[in-house]
Amino acid sequence: MIALYDAIVERDVAVRGVGSGAVSVAIPGLVSDSMAAEKGAGRAGSLWDNSRIRFLVCFLGVFVCYFYYGILQETITRGDYGHGDKKETFRFARTLVCIQCIISVVFAKILIQFFEGSKPDQTKSWLYAVCSLSYLGAMVSSNSALQYVNYPTQVLGKSCKPIPVMILGVTLLKKRYPLAKYLCVLLIVGGVALFLYKPNKSSAVADDHVFGFGEILLLVSLTLDGLTGVSQDHMRARFQTTANHMMLNINLWSTLVLGLAVLWTGEVWEFLSFTERYPSVIYNILLFAVTSALGQTFIFLTVVNFGPLTCSIVTTTRKFFTILGSVLLFGNSMSTLQWTGTILVFLGLGFDAKFGKPPKKTTH
Repeated sequence: MIALYDAIVERDVAVRGVGSGAVSVAIPGLVSDSMAAEKGAGRAGSLWDNSRIRFLVCFLGVFVCYFYYGILQETITRGDYGHGDKKETFRFARTLVCIQCIISVVFAKILIQFFEGSKPDQTKSWLYAVCSLSYLGAMVSSNSALQYVNYPTQVLGKSCKPIPVMILGVTLLKKRYPLAKYLCVLLIVGGVALFLYKPNKSSAVADDHVFGFGEILLLVSLTLDGLTGVSQDHMRARFQTTANHMMLNINLWSTLVLGLAVLWTGEVWEFLSFTERYPSVIYNILLFAVTSALGQTFIFLTVVNFGPLTCSIVTTTRKFFTILGSVLLFGNSMSTLQWTGTILVFLGLGFDAKFGKPPKKTTH
């Protein structure tokens, strides 16, 4: 994790004042002891201005929030509802994501109100719309791919997310990276893929197809992930978009699209009927949405402060570190492939820290 930080600590941060601005807005309210407030602000500001501290906070925030997020998601979607022959399953994925987006909008609005005040957002609305649509499209394509490929294949495909983010950044935004940076990303992605790979032990049920519709959907999902990264990079470079405004507007557009979808399909009414029968699920859904909002806060802080490529590496390695931690804590054995993947990931992070220089600044 420290090695990953060191690779991007020297990067040109487009909106370096995001964290310190949060402190300076809160200080004027402490009129009774302005001198003490200024000293406190200086200490807090200097801490947040430290790139190492900022990166560690973002990484740990993403790690902790999405670890709990995954537990809640499985509890909701795989939980047992009803008894005997009347057992039901939760099948309202779009409504769940819509609620998640609504809570994130409220959360971002509160953060803006408290920490940014009336600071105007100059970012074009169409950029938020494009970013939101590409984000939703990537999620829908990835989930739809599960109908045609197994879960390990989907996970392996999504672990390659940093590659399209880097490729589209280079081709569309004309970003430049040293050759070592490409090698480091390939090592990290390859290591994560090997670590997560689970070979099919049943040779009798082998897939004849090499590349089918499921794989095409995964490619579409990865391409849209790359477009999301490009849109976010353009926003931070051109308009100095803050993390909270990015979170607010992307979720606002997502809420609009998903809201229309669940109303059009009638899913929302079925969902409400389901919650009437099983009211206990409401608590888990709200907790799930709040956890998602907290996680998104750290995600967008990472995007704004360190760029979408670093963010994609953080989210990719998060799953690796989660499983590795589980293996180490509970004494589970690791296969040769997993050990090879672990070595590749740490080699990639180490090389990135040593040789990964910041890309040259470009005009978007």
